[in-house]
Amino acid sequence: MTLAARELGSASDAEDAVQETLIRAWRALPRFRAESAFSTWLYRICLNAVHDQRARSARGGGVPLDDVAEPASPRDPIAERELSGELQRALAGLDETYRTAVLLYDVLGHSYAEIAEVLGVPEGTVKSRIFRGRVELAHRLGTASAAGESKQ
Repeated sequence: MTLAARELGSASDAEDAVQETLIRAWRALPRFRAESAFSTWLYRICLNAVHDQRARSARGGGVPLDDVAEPASPRDPIAERELSGELQRALAGLDETYRTAVLLYDVLGHSYAEIAEVLGVPEGTVKSRIFRGRVELAHRLGTASAAGESKQ
């Protein structure tokens, strides 16, 4: 849910994408060959569902995450990783390739290798996308000098 919510910026769109992810995964389960981790396979399905949901919702707006009520459980993973509204807006403004890499690495804690597998790109490309995404975020947040100091 976190990946979909951060990618789409709308709780209702994220819920739709997650539901679509689960349906697609269930239907494709017999074709899962275990050549990669199950989570990697599921993230790839989720990213495809997010892409499709983004295309469907381009005509109308969803509910901004700032307007969604706080989760009931204080141990909820989404609540623990809740980002500030300013950072959410900055993330939303990033190019999709950078945003996805940054979210998978910095928010969801995946390794470069896992992200490379999910995205189907080399690890070097993942590192580059994360670095460039962080630099762009720093510019958007007005902390560009800090981004230049932290090298990948």
